[in-house]
Amino acid sequence: MTKIAPSILSADFNRLGEQIAILEREGADYLHIDVMDGAFVPNISFGIPVVKSIRKNTKMFFDVHLMINEPVRYVRDFAEAGADLICVHYEACSNIIGTLEEIKSLGKKCGVAIKPGTPVEVLSPFITIPDLILVMSVEPGFGGQKLNKNVYERVKEVKEMLADANGTAEVEVDGGVTVDNIAGLAAAGVDVIVTGSAAFKDPIEESLKKLRNELK
Repeated sequence: MTKIAPSILSADFNRLGEQIAILEREGADYLHIDVMDGAFVPNISFGIPVVKSIRKNTKMFFDVHLMINEPVRYVRDFAEAGADLICVHYEACSNIIGTLEEIKSLGKKCGVAIKPGTPVEVLSPFITIPDLILVMSVEPGFGGQKLNKNVYERVKEVKEMLADANGTAEVEVDGGVTVDNIAGLAAAGVDVIVTGSAAFKDPIEESLKKLRNELK
């Protein structure tokens, strides 16, 4: 079953706790948490205090996507704040294998993300290490972008690489997901689909129902 991971980047932060409670009640699979530093990406979102705060009131699986330079500096802090999985960008790490192993040493699942312009082949030397591979379908940094259609072929290539190496990582796509393309992404083999505005349209219950209906 394809998992849906609503991104709180699209939440109403005046109602964040309330909206997360709705997502949990309605059975959203992961809570996607986009952390931006204003350096690796040209935007700033939120950080460790927000993760720590919302962790207190939900048991949802926290899929924390670090769009920050040299994230190894902060993985322990995010782990202690309550992340269940920490995903870092290949392009942001001087030592990607060391960073992934550090996350695992903290007892957390690890993920690696690649931008739309990064060849999927860069994953080959360490493809059996991550628990999740995030294939970005937009340039990271801002919500509301349209899905880059080359993501379908890139997902296929990653799935083939995983099969050849006996890798077990889930494949995730993030960016530009709507009710019109979510079924196609699932058909392409995506295991986890991140969705922002499509999930947080009021009422959230109805938005999630529409997304799930497309996956049937």
